[in-house]
Amino acid sequence: MKSKRIGNPLSALKHKNFRYYWLGMCVSTTGTWMQNTAQPWLAYRLTDSPFLLSLVSALQFTPMLLFSLFAGVIIDRLPKKKLLIFTQSASLVVTLVLAILAWTGKVQYWHILITATALGIVNTLDMPVRQAFIVELTGKEDLMNAIALNSAVFNMSRIIGPAIAGIVMGVFGVSACFLANSISFGAVLFSLLFIKPMAVEKPPIKEENIFKNIVDGLKYIYRNDLLFFTLFILAVVGTFAPNFNVLVPVYAIQILHQQETGFGLLMSFLGIGSFLGAMLIAALSSAGPKKFVLYFVPLLIGISLVGTGYMSTFLTNGLFLAITGFFFVAYSSSSNSALQLNSSNEYRGRVMSVYTLTFAGSTPLGNLFAGAVSERFDARVGFISCGVIILILMIPIYLLKKMGYKKEAENKP
Repeated sequence: MKSKRIGNPLSALKHKNFRYYWLGMCVSTTGTWMQNTAQPWLAYRLTDSPFLLSLVSALQFTPMLLFSLFAGVIIDRLPKKKLLIFTQSASLVVTLVLAILAWTGKVQYWHILITATALGIVNTLDMPVRQAFIVELTGKEDLMNAIALNSAVFNMSRIIGPAIAGIVMGVFGVSACFLANSISFGAVLFSLLFIKPMAVEKPPIKEENIFKNIVDGLKYIYRNDLLFFTLFILAVVGTFAPNFNVLVPVYAIQILHQQETGFGLLMSFLGIGSFLGAMLIAALSSAGPKKFVLYFVPLLIGISLVGTGYMSTFLTNGLFLAITGFFFVAYSSSSNSALQLNSSNEYRGRVMSVYTLTFAGSTPLGNLFAGAVSERFDARVGFISCGVIILILMIPIYLLKKMGYKKEAENKP
């Protein structure tokens, strides 16, 4: 019998727990993207420096580079719902502080650095726990669809949030965007009141040696060919692709001569493509993650980044941002699903913490690179350089992957 290739793109919503969580995330992620639009705009306007702008983003992601592995062990030991209540509450407080500083007119560049770093510390735990929590809301049967729907709402917010933020910044100022984000965390906290996670069977973790737990998780990944190469490619894509918060505001001002509304619309173009990519993966979720997407789409991401750098009009640049967003989210959703579906319950938290480390933790390096290149040349060269580096680095990765499979084949009887 032929396997079903296209299923119900909303199948995960039949689970009441996931439905509550998903609706809360609809509100929260819209607020997040309002802040993700307002924060880099404010930082660039305060400093007029692409490199100092990139430093804000780099500091926000650096804690993930340093602490993600420890976060994975914590996630595998403690109840994920309680961890989410903690992370969402902490995020609410940090963003409220930034909103007050901006509203009173006292905000300075160093305030943005501190609050960005604080959010980064919280997100080191929040990002992997949100990923690992999904299986407790749907079970494995609808896990890939749930991940894709989660990605879809995140990327729908990428359309709505920046568009609203562009208007709100022009009318009320950046403080209103930060306040909206702070309030939006309450939606997830409210949804968690109604969620009763499924019991997931897993062997108990020995708590006496956190470093041994980390090493065991890394060994588990290394022994699994699919996990290892997926994370390897994620490190490349995570470093050089998601530098939009650095490059887009600089491109909007330097090259396209746009103000707040135009910048918000450019970020919305990125969101449109991202949403379409997420919905495609959701529709194809019953067929499972495809190796084509995992191993070939990163090349298309590199090509689309190069194309974005060559576009000098508002509409063509927006179109290429949409194309880049489409490939980027199709890839990130598929790789996320592949990692979770191929991880045992015992190791899932640690695997997803390495996912955070490679995908988001590598972002500071890319941010600083993009900022330095844009400072030295311009944002055009920033986009083109990031795309070219992805294309170049994928070649040895493909060769290593091929050699790994040959070695595995030779060891088989």
